[in-house]
Amino acid sequence: MKKYLLSVSAVAFACPALAQAANDVVVADRRADPAAITVIATGSETLVSRVGQPVTVIAADEIRSIQGPDIARVLERVPGLALTRNGGPGSFTGVRLRGSDAEQVLVLVDGVRVEDVSAPSGGFDFGTLTPGGIERIDVLRGSNSIVWGSAAIGGVIAVQSRELDGIEASAELGNHDTYTADAAAGLSSDRAALTLNGGYSSSDGVSAAASGTEPDGFRQWRVGGRGRVNLTDEIAVLASARYADTRTDIDGFGPPTYVEFGDTPEYQTTRQASGRVGLRYTGAVLTLNTGFALSDTKRDYYDPTYSADPSYGYKGRSERVDLTGRLNLPADFTLDFGGDSEWTRYSGTYDAQQKARLTSGHALLGWSSARASLAAGVRVDDHSRFGTAWTFGANGTLELVDSLRLRASYGEGFKAPTLFQLLSDYGNADLRAERSKSYDAGLEWGSRTGKLHAAVTVFRRDSRNLITFVSCASLDACATRPYGLYDNVGLARAQGVEAELGARPVDTLRLQAAYTYLETENRTAGTANFGNDLARRPAHALTLSSDWAPVDSGPLAGFTLGADLRLVGDSYDNASNTRRLDGYALTTVRASFPLTENVELYGRVENLFDVAYQTVADYGTWGRSAFLGIRARY
Repeated sequence: MKKYLLSVSAVAFACPALAQAANDVVVADRRADPAAITVIATGSETLVSRVGQPVTVIAADEIRSIQGPDIARVLERVPGLALTRNGGPGSFTGVRLRGSDAEQVLVLVDGVRVEDVSAPSGGFDFGTLTPGGIERIDVLRGSNSIVWGSAAIGGVIAVQSRELDGIEASAELGNHDTYTADAAAGLSSDRAALTLNGGYSSSDGVSAAASGTEPDGFRQWRVGGRGRVNLTDEIAVLASARYADTRTDIDGFGPPTYVEFGDTPEYQTTRQASGRVGLRYTGAVLTLNTGFALSDTKRDYYDPTYSADPSYGYKGRSERVDLTGRLNLPADFTLDFGGDSEWTRYSGTYDAQQKARLTSGHALLGWSSARASLAAGVRVDDHSRFGTAWTFGANGTLELVDSLRLRASYGEGFKAPTLFQLLSDYGNADLRAERSKSYDAGLEWGSRTGKLHAAVTVFRRDSRNLITFVSCASLDACATRPYGLYDNVGLARAQGVEAELGARPVDTLRLQAAYTYLETENRTAGTANFGNDLARRPAHALTLSSDWAPVDSGPLAGFTLGADLRLVGDSYDNASNTRRLDGYALTTVRASFPLTENVELYGRVENLFDVAYQTVADYGTWGRSAFLGIRARY
């Protein structure tokens, strides 16, 4: 191993001038525009303009302008992205990319995979994540398991917290007795940085059951932070941590019939802890990142009708060691590489503890010039329970004329069966990994933060071995799984078009639009749902946004006025396509006004026209709601 590392270092330092020039370009673009750099495509810092895959970066200023604790309103600006929510804000919120299942989207918070490994299908609940303390959100659309491994079938969402030099605080009040407070404080220098953040949110909410009258509330407190110590000019120690304690009131099927969904006193508590500590080496030719990450989730469900103790609950933990890096080679080539090993375990009230290990390695060879970039790679994953999975992919971009780029990519994805799907009372130890093949091509003009930006992308993803719960009546497993089990029975296709348009016609006005046309199809031959649309995938989704700052001097200097319109088309709530979810249009207006150089008053009205809508059948949503807040920065 030492001999191998020495040989890599020898190659790396053979061409320092070439590597330093590439690093200078990245550093210059990062300083000019933080949204110009992403790590989500290759695992290393890369210019978005040199990535063949569609990546959207939403930076801190835009997140702050949208206001409020509901991160869903930020994510709706990403083309190809749709959300479902089981009630009001704070309820379970699933994010789909390009028609994927919510559990087929990999979510990273400060580099830590935060999917709930104890949940039946895994995945992450965005209802437990708020924008407080977040610096940026990167979204990659399309399969990319070469770099990120399991779950990156629909795409990857990477959330990064803020490194702050100063103090920030905010508080807001609104309808449904909603209250949110966030604060962050940090010190930052070239040699070291430490930022701590925390917050609290609560709301009486609305009834989770659309037919109910009892409000179902939400409460969360959270704390987090990140730190950095530069031991030398090349070596840094990095650490991050997040903890969130959430209580969400839920509805269910109550007495006396236990068949009608309605008001019940049930509630759920979720405790999430995640963190990572690692080392980063940034040399003239070679960069390395290595560390240890942990993600832990504990969910308990209560029904006070019967007991003050939990009715049932689940615990899940992931422990992961990883190494990623980039080697700059002669002739404008780069090699991005990595290896990791993850140990997962879960247990439940009625399930004994189960464990698994997933060990992976990948390599991505790239070439880049002033006008073109190409990359291709391979990954191998070995799972202790289901075996080995190989993943391939390639992408490229070509600047046809100044500011106009042609992009194209092919990516494969896989998702390992969860421990619940493999080993619970409903498990099937013979499950294989879900697999996907993703294709897209598009044209893009300018950058998302520039004066004019336009992009259009066509895409298709074919998925196989999809895991679903089936009745034992159709299988030969009734003796051991009399109530049914999980099986690889699904084939599906999702295809469509994404379009983005952004313009700043004058310095005081910013306009944005993101549109998705999506076709989905169940392609599982021989089943009753063959040829049907996939459930809860609207064919049309459009977000329009505007931000206007009328003057830059005088008593109204700093005043901004904004509006967002979210239009979502019809979809079906079930796989049999017998129950339709009507489309809807939601309007938000928002404004902010500086009281002093450091203090700002802001407010907004969500669902301005009090539209009645549902993203999941029978679940309630908020009507018109107004919020007023204040924030300060020093």
